[in-house]
Amino acid sequence: MSCPLSFRTPTNYHHRHHSIFRLHSFGFHSARIRPRVPLCSESKPFSSRNLINSERRLFLLKSRNQSVRASSGDAESSSFRRASSFSEASEAEAESPRFIEFITSERVKVVAMLGLALALCNADRVVMSVAIVPLSLAHGWSRSFGGIVQSSFLWGYLISPIIGGALVDYYGGKIVMAWGVALWSLSTFLTPWAAETSLWALLAMRVLLGIAEGVALPSMNNMISRWFPQTERSRAVGIAMAGFHLGNAIGLTLSPILMSQGGLFGPFVIFGLSGFLWVLVWLSATASTPDRSSQISKYELDYIQSKRQLSFPREIKPKAANVVPPFRCLLAKQPTWALISANAMHSWGFFVILSWMPIYFNTIYHVDLRQAAWFSAAPWCMMAFIGYFAGFISDTLIQRGTSITLTRKIMQTIGFLGPGIALVGLTRARSPLVASAWLTLAVGLKAFGLSGFLVNLQEIAPQYAGVLHGMSNTAGTLAAIIGTVGAGFFVELVGSFQGFLLLTSLLYLLAALFWNTYSTGERVNFDDTG
Repeated sequence: MSCPLSFRTPTNYHHRHHSIFRLHSFGFHSARIRPRVPLCSESKPFSSRNLINSERRLFLLKSRNQSVRASSGDAESSSFRRASSFSEASEAEAESPRFIEFITSERVKVVAMLGLALALCNADRVVMSVAIVPLSLAHGWSRSFGGIVQSSFLWGYLISPIIGGALVDYYGGKIVMAWGVALWSLSTFLTPWAAETSLWALLAMRVLLGIAEGVALPSMNNMISRWFPQTERSRAVGIAMAGFHLGNAIGLTLSPILMSQGGLFGPFVIFGLSGFLWVLVWLSATASTPDRSSQISKYELDYIQSKRQLSFPREIKPKAANVVPPFRCLLAKQPTWALISANAMHSWGFFVILSWMPIYFNTIYHVDLRQAAWFSAAPWCMMAFIGYFAGFISDTLIQRGTSITLTRKIMQTIGFLGPGIALVGLTRARSPLVASAWLTLAVGLKAFGLSGFLVNLQEIAPQYAGVLHGMSNTAGTLAAIIGTVGAGFFVELVGSFQGFLLLTSLLYLLAALFWNTYSTGERVNFDDTG
């Protein structure tokens, strides 16, 4: 059935001109009406209102499509740039809380608990650095084999950071950290039994310790990115890593005392039980995010949420984490390799000093085990202090307008060149006091790197911070294994600790050059591999 009305009739002619008049009155001067086209359906009679609505929809759709096509290219190409500049400008204008408000806040309580966990992490780790001397004497192990026993921790640490980082990105840092502390405390607690059973059982416990501790730093990074705005993260990392390095000092100084009072395996039992206690407090007293905390004040919650909204504008809001991260996209970017190389060099120097300095002082300067532990522990106390100091400097530079990229390069350059120069001085020391001073300077200046690559993980890709940390930690673990085992073989072949320290100094210089060439403090679009 055809439409009962046609444009050929005088009535339709009147309707058409009346409709055109109404279109002009609405401002639609360019509307075009084709004659001889039915303007109504089979079931509805023609009306001028139908004509007006049809032409209006056609005009609006055409205008909207042209506007979208004209602006879509510019919007896509500049979204990251606009968001980054908006974030930096807005955060610079935001008022930061006073020191007393900051230090008594709920978020600092969370990072203090993280610091305690990291202290236990390193205390459990370095006990073997002290126990390896009497164990080697009891079992007749050579220095190279002692290096293998110490590096067995790193075998487990090699495989867990990437998996742990992916789990942290998916499940959050709170639950993953709790499982990690529980497992590494169990491993530490069972080490005496394993050592009395067989060498393979001892190595298995050390591997389990490494697997469990591999999730510690990714979990710490995840929790800090959730609880702290960008202008406070360097200080937060400084607080957490202060616990990490104080754990070295605690383990190195208390282990000889506990061994003298409770036997060779006394510190393993004490530190293991302390970890179980920490897990109970962590699960009951902290929340995974600020909005889930029952103890946070409204003022602090509003402050954190407002700063996070400034840090993550809508255009580049982090995507929901997937269990399997985009490894190919991550590895296709140069800033990823800058992070990997920085972590590798940091871990090389860290584990060489951590594992071999007690033996170094015992061998070169002929000090006994307890004195060697004290000489080796002093630098880590300095690193804990300088870590927070470096974080304060880093946050202050950013708040005063220094770009994030330049700030991270300054911090990491000091964290590499400072230890490299100090290790050269260590090789020239003629007394244990002078050597301890150079070693303290080397380890203390390493703390500037915590405000370099370690914070940079959260900046270039907050949605992948955990897995990026895991990837760089795996590279760092490989470097640590090579450095720890290689130091033992190097000393046996060459007969000189000093030569290995000079090699480490050269590697620090090369790592600083690579970092300054390829690192960035800006958000990286890992969805674009071009």
